[in-house]
Amino acid sequence: MTESPVHPALWPAPVAAGAVDATVTVPGSKSVTNRGLVLAALSSEPGWLRRPLRSRDTLLMAEALRTMGVGIEETAPSSDAATAGADGGGGEAWRVIPAGLHGPATVDVGNAGTVMRFLPPVAALADGPIRFDGDPRSYERPLDGVINALRSLGARIDDDGRGALPMTVHGGGALDGGAVRIDASSSSQFVSALLLSAPRFNQGVEVRHVGSALPSMPHIRMTVDMLRSVGAQVDTPESGGEPNVWRVTPGALLGRDLIVEPDLSNAQPFLAAALVTGGRVTIPDWPERTTQPGDALREIFTAMGGSCELTEQGLTFTGSGRIHGIDVDLSEVGELTPGIAAVAALADSPSTLRGVAHLRLHETDRLAALTKEINELGGDVTETEDGLHIRPRPLHGGIFHTYEDHRLATAAAIIGLAVPGVQVENVATTAKTLPDFPALWTGMLGEATAPARRG
Repeated sequence: MTESPVHPALWPAPVAAGAVDATVTVPGSKSVTNRGLVLAALSSEPGWLRRPLRSRDTLLMAEALRTMGVGIEETAPSSDAATAGADGGGGEAWRVIPAGLHGPATVDVGNAGTVMRFLPPVAALADGPIRFDGDPRSYERPLDGVINALRSLGARIDDDGRGALPMTVHGGGALDGGAVRIDASSSSQFVSALLLSAPRFNQGVEVRHVGSALPSMPHIRMTVDMLRSVGAQVDTPESGGEPNVWRVTPGALLGRDLIVEPDLSNAQPFLAAALVTGGRVTIPDWPERTTQPGDALREIFTAMGGSCELTEQGLTFTGSGRIHGIDVDLSEVGELTPGIAAVAALADSPSTLRGVAHLRLHETDRLAALTKEINELGGDVTETEDGLHIRPRPLHGGIFHTYEDHRLATAAAIIGLAVPGVQVENVATTAKTLPDFPALWTGMLGEATAPARRG
């Protein structure tokens, strides 16, 4: 776990004075937006992304593609409430105009896994060197799977043997492609990274995962679905292929008009608020069918004591006033772990969260961070080999450090609903994927917020 810096301004997490009753419009999916940007940049004709997420991770992706020569034009959101869409700004769209990829260029990945992993294969198709650098934590995140795979497919990469950032990809204007074996057990993004650019490889690609169980499979399914939507031919284990093998045929990608779904993982803290307060929250435009991991919240939070209804208007989740512990395998939906752990710390019985050892390699070591921060508020959380065991205890206020991890910050806000005095260090880190979180949070609470206590 990386050390959190000396804390900037502390955000007092609001305490709910009663049951919430709100409709919260969640911005677009980061995962869909960044995959859509990459595919549009590699297409043979211009395309559109409508209702894209504007957050640190997606703006880093857009700027990185621009540095390599891709045109990305942003239309201003409409101020007319009648045209407002699921982006919360109404009518915003990005027009992506493919161009010859070229260097020299420098890409700032920040601490965005999608940028640091999805763009090296794109850079291998560029004409000239592309340097990748980012936040200090990005140097610690695994990238060896992508680097080694690209080298075996014909790319030249200088990383001084680190298998991590910073590094330079020396693009030759094309990449042979072909068959490659990788261990993607530390991140499913290794697979997605190769698949997204594979239609532009001379031979396409055959990716064979050879490690232990793959985490976050819904994200690979998202990649495959989005590839097929722009005309790529993809064979997968689900379509009758070999287990742990994905094949992409070389070919042109079509420009599309993509409407970005709301980010269902970012809906988690708002649904959790209904569960914690025994209230009701509606998320508009929740898709009936989706590959987003956040869709699992319907089942998980229902098992923890709520109920939900999906209609044409969206998903309405209602808390019962009771929170139950849960024993659940989160290997496919690991990013939901911090929010589930926060709710579990307020439950009426213990919880075991399994299958998420890979979270030790995320924005921070999420398992160690959750254990330390919840325990410092009086909790009883134990790390296991692949997850957390949480025994609910009466909690008290205190500083909840976030380690520059957006999901630690939203987990702290969830606990703060029921525990007075929780102060969230660096709540601004939520801008990584969820801009204006504090305003969305207080807006949801409305009159269900306890009055501020005077000093």
